[in-house]
Amino acid sequence: MGRVLAARERTGSWRVAMVVPLQGPAGLFGPSCEAISELAVHEVNAAGGILGREVQLEIVDGGAPPGKVADELRRLLDLGRVDAVTGWHISSVRNALAPVLAGRVPYVYTSLYEGGERRSGIYCCGEVPRFQIRPALRWLRDQLGVRRWFIVGNDYVWPRGTSVAVHRYAHELGLDIVGETFVQLGSPTANQLAMHAALSGCDGVFMLLVGQDAVYFNQRFAEYGLHEGIVRFSPLMEENMLLASGDSATRNLFASAAYFRSLVTADAADLRSRYMQLHGPTAPPLSNMAESCYEGMHTLATLVSRAGTTELAGLNAAIDGVAYHGPRGTIEFQGQQAAQHVYLAAANGYDFDVITRL
Repeated sequence: MGRVLAARERTGSWRVAMVVPLQGPAGLFGPSCEAISELAVHEVNAAGGILGREVQLEIVDGGAPPGKVADELRRLLDLGRVDAVTGWHISSVRNALAPVLAGRVPYVYTSLYEGGERRSGIYCCGEVPRFQIRPALRWLRDQLGVRRWFIVGNDYVWPRGTSVAVHRYAHELGLDIVGETFVQLGSPTANQLAMHAALSGCDGVFMLLVGQDAVYFNQRFAEYGLHEGIVRFSPLMEENMLLASGDSATRNLFASAAYFRSLVTADAADLRSRYMQLHGPTAPPLSNMAESCYEGMHTLATLVSRAGTTELAGLNAAIDGVAYHGPRGTIEFQGQQAAQHVYLAAANGYDFDVITRL
């Protein structure tokens, strides 16, 4: 392994494993994640790379079972083919990767998640419930009168952990949780979920479903006519999912995120322009899940620049206070967690209308 590492040092490359879903319910995010990752690497290399070393991507399928994703990263690390890890993938994959990567390479986790990650060497640039969900629930209560919520989610770390936070926020905001149901990823139970919600007497459905599972739920929800009178809200809803759900299935659907393709800011417009210049008009849709991969790459570049080293100990010492400006505006790390603005948006056909900054 030492000869492999020495050879790679001579080539000057710095290899980043981009772990993104290429299969499963979240697989519809994959093409967008890959495309924008290429843009991020192009930009980092144009600015001089990582301490003068050219960045190269190693795409890893984060949609495989978590154990298999961890086995693949272990193999790549042992071969000396990975210097850092980033990308959008679910929390179950993060938990499988953490012990494999511990003490070896930096890991920037880009997805929104349940919060609370404090393991050394893991830097989280995604949204957390306190800033993404609590203010959205308050807005929906005050502006739309939504007070009775039914939770539907996939049965794994992120939905379960987020549900605990939602129950706490409901108590603080004077809201009622009238029921909740969790199903396995990829489970064909959208009909049952929609009916459970309809029978609960809720004003709103809180969706903690991933990718294609949320698409199926949206479609069944609309088929039963529930979209006319019941609000849906999700912290994980992006542009590919709107496209797959269909125009008629996204009425009264709200989402919160730190980035939407339709954000009317100079920074967001600049990203759209550069993305189109690189990939052309047939590029996969820009989305908030994909854009997080862009953030992950630039977090790595900024962190290494600040630390002046690619060694993990130096990066751990430098992460608190790392800040940079990008499509989401200013990102600043407070400890291992990024702080950022979050927006609330309403689905409008195949895109989002951004309503307010939360």
